[in-house]
Amino acid sequence: MIADYSRRVRRYHAYAGPLLATLLLTIITGCSDNAVNTTNSQPDHPPSPVLNFTAIPDQNSTELAEKFAPLAAHLSNELDITVNYIPARDYQASVEMFRNGDVQLAWCGGLTGVQAREAVPGARAIAQGVSDPVYFSYFIAHESTGIALGEDFPSDISALRFTFGSESSTSGRLMPEFFIRDATGKGPMDFFTNPVGFSGSHDKTVELVESGQYQLGAVNYKVYDRRVKEGSTDPNVAKVVWKTPTYADYNWTVHPYVEKMFGQGFTERLQTALISIDNPSLLSALPRERLIAATNEEFEGIRIVAKQLEMIR
Repeated sequence: MIADYSRRVRRYHAYAGPLLATLLLTIITGCSDNAVNTTNSQPDHPPSPVLNFTAIPDQNSTELAEKFAPLAAHLSNELDITVNYIPARDYQASVEMFRNGDVQLAWCGGLTGVQAREAVPGARAIAQGVSDPVYFSYFIAHESTGIALGEDFPSDISALRFTFGSESSTSGRLMPEFFIRDATGKGPMDFFTNPVGFSGSHDKTVELVESGQYQLGAVNYKVYDRRVKEGSTDPNVAKVVWKTPTYADYNWTVHPYVEKMFGQGFTERLQTALISIDNPSLLSALPRERLIAATNEEFEGIRIVAKQLEMIR
């Protein structure tokens, strides 16, 4: 029986061996074909990179998102890439988004632009509003203070309740603080006898002064003038009492990585696309009448003041 069993096993191997080899080869070939087909089903090119941009929330955040959507669409068309607007929670969030590479373009205030460029070596200011090289702030006061508009820094205000805007605002904090120090020889926390406030935005500063919650505030002149023009602020209640000297402020700052994302020379293409915008509805998002070229050097004064006030290292 053993001999008979051995003969059957040899006959089985003789028959099954080639069959199994053929079957195995078919399976391997089929798997190989499937692998090739899977590879071929992928796109010939990786997805195109997306240009994300943000803006400091110096106005109502919901309104900013609505205003920047058409600008994103315009840049997408001009540059033949996808461009998205990404809202920033606050001023510092816009700097962190830029630092981390979550956005590659940012509409900055003078200070946040300096902070962004300090955080990312090679970053460049490429565009600004035509009025931004000669920007200024208003000091506004509630009518009950009796303070009148004057050419000099207002006197006898140390006992008033005073508020800045955002802590990182150029026109709502940095430069007003510089002028307070220059005029009084003291920092605002020492000059004012009441705790100094930070409203978070220019619109909020105007609202707080107009309501009387704060008696005095520093604000971006464009925001105040817009609110008066729209009828949302009564200039006889929240009154301009001082206009600061001028300084450079807002700017578009671009991340150096765009040259790798979109090819050499993209920064110049982007700059051209921005400064060639002539549609008032697109420029109203900023809001600016038109844009002109900008350079890092124009904001050196802001950088020096920020270092003096220890707002950058």
